[in-house]
Amino acid sequence: MARAMWRGAIQFGLVTIPLKLYLATESKGISFNMLHATCLNRIQMRTYCPFHEETISRGDTVKGFEYAPGQYVVVTDDDLASVPLKTVRSIEIEQFVPARDGGVPRFAKQAYYVEPDPIGRKAFQLLRSVLADQGLTAIAKVVIKDREALAALDPFGSTMLLTTLYWPDEVRPVGELSLGEDQVEIKPAERAMAEQLVAAMTGEFDANAHRDEYRDALSSVIEAKVAGREVAAPVPLEAGGNLVDLMAVLEASVAALHAEKRAAPVAAVAAPTDEQLAAAVAAEAAGASETAAPLAGAGPASRRAERRRKTA
Repeated sequence: MARAMWRGAIQFGLVTIPLKLYLATESKGISFNMLHATCLNRIQMRTYCPFHEETISRGDTVKGFEYAPGQYVVVTDDDLASVPLKTVRSIEIEQFVPARDGGVPRFAKQAYYVEPDPIGRKAFQLLRSVLADQGLTAIAKVVIKDREALAALDPFGSTMLLTTLYWPDEVRPVGELSLGEDQVEIKPAERAMAEQLVAAMTGEFDANAHRDEYRDALSSVIEAKVAGREVAAPVPLEAGGNLVDLMAVLEASVAALHAEKRAAPVAAVAAPTDEQLAAAVAAEAAGASETAAPLAGAGPASRRAERRRKTA
């Protein structure tokens, strides 16, 4: 496990649970370096001061807040550490809500695994089990990286997951979108066909069944260029369906899905082993063929065993 990126405690009521937070996710994307096009060497990003007209080091910089145009006040690390908030070093639980409540915000920023200190393990597991048994989510506030965040705390396996959320005033209203709901008329047949398509595609979510295909394809392009091979041109996408005739598009989608399922390979039946054949032959010889365990394949076991002996 990587090093903890936050240390503090969960606070609810008079209960304090010392803990550490660890990033629950990491990026697996392909990154690039910026090169000078003429020599293909990496460029350097320098910190430049236009007032002194010179490049300075990062150690010569300080944080500043612009309170008026061109006017700044310096804010030091000591200033940030002295902010009079309980959430600077604690996850302050404010309420518990149903875990599947539609009112719980869905705009997530970052997820963190929670690891309690040894002294707080019993209280931590007690809180986790109560939330899991009652189907609850804890809504809390916490300061991470100089910002107070709204957060949701949920049971997650043997630990809990803290997910930071956007504040309500950071979420843009959907009223800014042009949706034209009043101008849409859905016919019963269209709805029935859409429900059939959705039902055919419904199943249990398995994250391992999904892959980042763009990353795989981009890796193939990079490997081809490194090896000096020609990069294959992408297969052109078929033109999308005519959404003017929505019913026809839905029917075609359902038909294509059913055809795909019918074309799926069927698992082959395993051939019987020599031991199974020998046992079946012995059973037939003893007159117990009716009680012998059935074998895969067609025809009496003795004939199959005889054919195998002849071809051996």
